[in-house]
Amino acid sequence: MELFHIFSAILVISAIFAYINQKFIKLPGAIGLLMAGLLLSVLVQVLGEVSPGFEALVEGRLREIDFSEVLLEFMLSFLLFAGALHTDLEKLAAAKWPILVFATIGVMISTFMTGTAFYYLLQLFGQPIEYIYCLLFGALISPTDPIAVLGILKKAKIPKSLEVSITGESLFNDGVGVVVFLTIFQIAQQGITNIESSFVVELFVKEVGGGIGLGLLIGYIAYHFMKRIDHYQTEVLISLAVVMGGYSLAQQFHFSGPLAMVAAGLLIGNQGTQFAMSKITADYLTKFWEMVDEVLNAVLFVLIGLELMLIPFHTEYVLIGIITTVVVLVVRYIALAIPSYTLRFNRAFSPYTLPIMTWGGLRGGISIALALALTPVMHRELIVAITYAVVLLSLTIQGLTIEPFIKRLSREVKA
Repeated sequence: MELFHIFSAILVISAIFAYINQKFIKLPGAIGLLMAGLLLSVLVQVLGEVSPGFEALVEGRLREIDFSEVLLEFMLSFLLFAGALHTDLEKLAAAKWPILVFATIGVMISTFMTGTAFYYLLQLFGQPIEYIYCLLFGALISPTDPIAVLGILKKAKIPKSLEVSITGESLFNDGVGVVVFLTIFQIAQQGITNIESSFVVELFVKEVGGGIGLGLLIGYIAYHFMKRIDHYQTEVLISLAVVMGGYSLAQQFHFSGPLAMVAAGLLIGNQGTQFAMSKITADYLTKFWEMVDEVLNAVLFVLIGLELMLIPFHTEYVLIGIITTVVVLVVRYIALAIPSYTLRFNRAFSPYTLPIMTWGGLRGGISIALALALTPVMHRELIVAITYAVVLLSLTIQGLTIEPFIKRLSREVKA
């Protein structure tokens, strides 16, 4: 019951700040809620100077929420399914090769380049840690989280092909990024000498292949049952069963739950809405998942803001975080450019595609959740603090400037 009260309070806070933002401030929804959470964190810490007991009470309640578990084992399944459900499969298929390459090779390039740069950066600041843990940081910070910026991209009227590329890449690179992280995590725990290359390949194939296969299977089963009825309440219930039951099954079989949800969401959102549902049912289903997406995103970004109270910060961490943010952006561009020019994807891209995908590739809650999943021996405190700094700078600076950035590039193209 205590946990219910905590989530109730967070939901009330989210609703109040969402109203204030929509009525007066008019920032992009997710960014506005993040700023609200940050403001509330600072306010609580200021009040804590007067009443230390109050700050301790709030911190104690926040510590009762395992952010990593809540996001990775609950919220992520709903968010990825909702995102995939609203993605046009035909347009996604038209950009399938760039999306596939960016979400796999691009993530791996980013993981190793970021990890290596992070290793030398920490040495420069007198905070050296083992290279394998730097690779863990590279893996957790490489997946992009453009959920917060998708609405802005539509508002900025960028080419549909680019919007689909960013959406598709983010859906798949979240899943692949988690698999890469788990693989390196296993190596860090057991030691590179105790891990055979066949084990790494088997783990990767099992997670990725098993996740996509399971998602398609449960998506098709749901499609089969939806096609035989026309009752939107039941069909919405079936979609919920796909998400909750499918994600649980994926965890039991050690498949990638995120990739399973993406595969199931794409199948139901395209084949399902076209051939298994009436227009009324399809409308109810898509609107239901839009609301789930909005509510969970509101809670997620307020939580990210409130987590500021629990993150240990030192001056050096902040400085390293600022430099790392620049490194992550540069590496993001390189990780997109290498396969683009090598495989000549750039010939089919709209002008300024790579800069927009670089600046629009925000880091978000999944990076923080993965950082919090580290063990203390993996330098958890340092990595969590720097990850939080990178995510915070990414969401605020990139998130608030992406629209004028796109509009400026559009004017240059027209000129």
